[in-house]
Amino acid sequence: MLIFAGVVLVLCVVVLAFGIKIISQTDIAIVERLGRFYRVLDGGFHFIIPIIDRLSAVVSAREQMIDIGRQQVITKDNVNINIDGIVFLKVFDAKSAVYSVNDYKQAIANLATTTLRGEIGRINLDDSLSSRDRLNAALQVALGDAANNWGVKIMRVEISEISVPKDIENAMNLQMKAEREKRAIELKAQAEKEALIRNAEALKQEKVLQAEAIERMADAKKYEQIALAQGQSDAMELIANQMAKNAQAAEFLLTKERIVAFTELSKNPSKDKVIIPYETSEFIGGLSVISEFLGKGKKA
Repeated sequence: MLIFAGVVLVLCVVVLAFGIKIISQTDIAIVERLGRFYRVLDGGFHFIIPIIDRLSAVVSAREQMIDIGRQQVITKDNVNINIDGIVFLKVFDAKSAVYSVNDYKQAIANLATTTLRGEIGRINLDDSLSSRDRLNAALQVALGDAANNWGVKIMRVEISEISVPKDIENAMNLQMKAEREKRAIELKAQAEKEALIRNAEALKQEKVLQAEAIERMADAKKYEQIALAQGQSDAMELIANQMAKNAQAAEFLLTKERIVAFTELSKNPSKDKVIIPYETSEFIGGLSVISEFLGKGKKA
């Protein structure tokens, strides 16, 4: 009896040892019972029935990376390029990932390769080099539709490198150099054009300002002449009024002008000059008029 009890005890210990399963937090385990799917075990302590239950597969619950090997593809404009990339994925349904496809990693890698070739074949070389973000998004959508059936979510796709043949690279460098020189010439021409326009505008503005200044000067001269004429008119009117009041006023002014004229002639340094009044008697008479006029002014 003791031996039988000992055997039973040993069997129990063995059963417990094989039945206890501790799953890591980063993994998801698939349990089969008698060859059929039974349940999914998350991270932690679990117990299964030995012989009847077994762990058929363990899938990582972390985000995984699949490398798309370097391959040669042809663009829409018939240029051979070498391209590689990386696919980031995460298993959200372990049962589908194990039972829906033989190897989901290999399946996604192959699908990424064929999808990448198809996407590159629809675009030109320039677009493939300059539109990586658009290419990454297109690959993620194309891979995501198929990966969802396998219980896998495509997190993102990154094209890591695109290389072209050496002769194509040299031709592209020459083209880029020509484009840069063309842009430089265009920018220089545009700058010269803008400079000419600015100079023309400045000259135009200068001419306008000069015309305005001339117009203002003409207006000022006009106003000056008008004021001078008005002053002369007022003076003549005043003289006429005085002459109307005093008959000798005209004779006074005429005599005064004669005296000024003879004074200026007398200042001439020439020795060969003789000053003879046109009418001596009238000149003497004019002097008497001045004396009489001044005398009356003092009395007044």
